[in-house]
Formats: sequence, C-alpha cells, structure tokens
Amino acid sequence: MRKKNPYEEYEEHDELNVIPMLDLAWNLLLVFMIVVTASVQGISVNLPKASAAASNVKPTTKAITITADGTIYLDSFPMTLGELEDRLRQYKAVDPNFPVVVRGDETIQYRNVIEVLDILQRLEITQLGLVTQKLVK
Repeated sequence: MRKKNPYEEYEEHDELNVIPMLDLAWNLLLVFMIVVTASVQGISVNLPKASAAASNVKPTTKAITITADGTIYLDSFPMTLGELEDRLRQYKAVDPNFPVVVRGDETIQYRNVIEVLDILQRLEITQLGLVTQKLVK
C-alpha cells in the first residue's frame, strides 16, 4: 500500500488574499481618527476671521477663553474675573514673561474682552495674543 503524501490534499492558488491587508488598513484608519479627535482640547468657540494669523503658541502659554454666554475660562477651568486675576498673578510670580492668548467668541460683547484686557494690563502682562481664524481665500 502506497503512503499518501500529506501535501497532495491542498490545491495551489494563484490568487492573493487582500482581506487581511484591508482589515489592517481599516484598523489603522480608525485608530488615527480616534487619536486625532481625542487630541483636540479646549472649549469650542466661533472665532472671528483675520486675513493673516501666525500661530507661535508656546506650551507654557495660558489661554483665556470667553464663550458666547460670557463664561470665562483659564485653559479649561471656568472662573470669575477675580479668580482669573488671582491665578494670573500667581503665574506672573513664577514666570514674569509668560505669554497669554485671548480667545473670544465672535458674538460676545466687546466689554467682556476689555475687562480681561484690563486685568492683563494691571498685571503688566505684555506677551499677549488675540486668537482669530484664518480667512479662507
């Protein structure tokens, strides 16, 4: 009796199975989308548009955000004007030249921005930026 070769049962295929590659590409796309959306932080506001806006924000930069309802945030923490002044005074004691950017919703009253700018002037914070959106041409 002749012994059967175990490889005779399998047929040769001249095709390439791309399903595992497509699964890998799909997973990489999903991971990329999740990581990108998770890395976006902060409070959502509608920024006014400007013709040219250069962004040189340093990691130590403090962001003051004023939302459409008038709530003031330092980085992502809501606070009153008095609390904002106290916190900025503490930061100034540690680093006298720390930069600040002010982000205000385009629908807020001008008075709200002026109150924040008055605090910055009282504390003699000179590194100041006003954030706007780039105007699409």
